[in-house]
Amino acid sequence: MTIAESSKPEMADIVLTPRPVWPAMKRGMRGLCPACGRGKMFYAYLKVNDRCPACGEELFHQRADDMPPYVTMVIVGHIVVSGVIAGQELFPNLPDWPQMVVWPVIGLLLSLWLLPIVKGALISYQWALRMHGFGVETPDERRFFGDSP
Repeated sequence: MTIAESSKPEMADIVLTPRPVWPAMKRGMRGLCPACGRGKMFYAYLKVNDRCPACGEELFHQRADDMPPYVTMVIVGHIVVSGVIAGQELFPNLPDWPQMVVWPVIGLLLSLWLLPIVKGALISYQWALRMHGFGVETPDERRFFGDSP
């Protein structure tokens, strides 16, 4: 065994302190850093800071991609469709045009409001589970998870 081989940490030797998932997600839903809860996660509507302005935690590792819009569409879709069905049941003699005006506006406003909340929660979830580079990454760990060394 060479000196270089003996200095490599083994997966069993790496001790990672657990990161609480729910507190991190609550911070993210408020648009705050999942680590400290003081710095802002976003510098624009959906643009994530590379680092937390308060504690310096790296946030550029995030890979939210298409998941926040998908989750937002599922939530808003359930609310809007339930509202349309409830409106038809509660007011059967009401013409269709009020619902055709009201529900798209509600859907748009809900989507714009929920999207940063969902994105912040998903990024915080990734941080808490040390996904996509949000944790200790050694050459052995990259090889263990299938990435090139």
